[in-house]
Amino acid sequence: MRGGTSRGPFFNANDLPSDPILRDKVLLAVMGSPDARQIDGLGGANPLTSKVGIVSPGSAAGIDLDFLFAQITPAKSLVDTTPNCGNMLAAVVPFALETGMLKAQGETSTYRVFTQNTGMVCEITVETPGKSLSYEGNTHIDGVPGTAAPITINFLDTAGSVCRGLLPTGNLKDSVWLDGIGEIEVTCIDNGMPLVILKACDLGKSGYETVTELNADPELKTRLESLRLACGHLMGLGDVQDKTYPKMTLIAPPKGEGSISTRSFIPHVCHDAIGVLAAVTVGTACVLKGSIAEGVANLPAGLVKTVSVEHPSGEFSVELAIDSQDSQRVTRAALIRTARLIMQGTVLIPQSIWDGQSGKAVATSTPKSGAQSDY
Repeated sequence: MRGGTSRGPFFNANDLPSDPILRDKVLLAVMGSPDARQIDGLGGANPLTSKVGIVSPGSAAGIDLDFLFAQITPAKSLVDTTPNCGNMLAAVVPFALETGMLKAQGETSTYRVFTQNTGMVCEITVETPGKSLSYEGNTHIDGVPGTAAPITINFLDTAGSVCRGLLPTGNLKDSVWLDGIGEIEVTCIDNGMPLVILKACDLGKSGYETVTELNADPELKTRLESLRLACGHLMGLGDVQDKTYPKMTLIAPPKGEGSISTRSFIPHVCHDAIGVLAAVTVGTACVLKGSIAEGVANLPAGLVKTVSVEHPSGEFSVELAIDSQDSQRVTRAALIRTARLIMQGTVLIPQSIWDGQSGKAVATSTPKSGAQSDY
């Protein structure tokens, strides 16, 4: 399924092994990792197309669905279920409706989804005219061709999704030493996604470079990784060398009519757009007085602000509500995504994955024809 600007296979949790170690081996085989091209699996040789959604009926009162997101690293044997993905989140309810896990409610249907990665709850609304899920519509999101039906995601509590709070260092800004440059000011923040936000100009960049230009700059990548490793410790995340977070975001004044311009690294490749929860987190930094974004972002007045986050392929608008009693507290984040069912079918898992392991093979691991005895 495509969810927002991401893509990957979705599974019913009951169809995967309950043992996390075996489950991760299965997911690596499904996606074709470790291999930069992912030629032996379903992965798209890019972090945005190397994602997996795992869905099950809600396990707590008031929760309709549980969602576990898995980020597969193309060139490594790495399955990361620590962070969440707001783009893939957009496809969770459509998957559940497609598979009969949920029933449509009316012309629109709203469900509460619990993200197991981060302990976050959100409300997701999809269009179900005649109690039938519709993907067709007039909503366009930058980074995806064409239009589709809108999917509204209302995040109810995103602060400190992975870290120990919204500002895991306890500061709105921190200074980090970077060899060859000196002190760099950053904001370490987690409002759905752990981010390190810094001004592009502090690394000698405009913040308006193309994705290709930034990905072809080894000196920039080396400096960003040094900052990331240092900030990982500051944020209480420990050694993040083998983790996909925190992600790094360069900011600059808006180039168009937006609020702020961004170049987001996830964490070693520049994003063609920006992740949903990264956009929420950047938007949050924009509305916090004293953050690295102060004086860079162009914001509207009022307690409910629409922050237009510019990115390499367009913009991403996030609606943020600010506590009337505490200007440093964001009470709600809402946004629009789209999704689409791309295919349904059988994915084959090499028999060697199962041999000597506990647990059963998933139902889809054996082709219906029975022609391949080693799968």
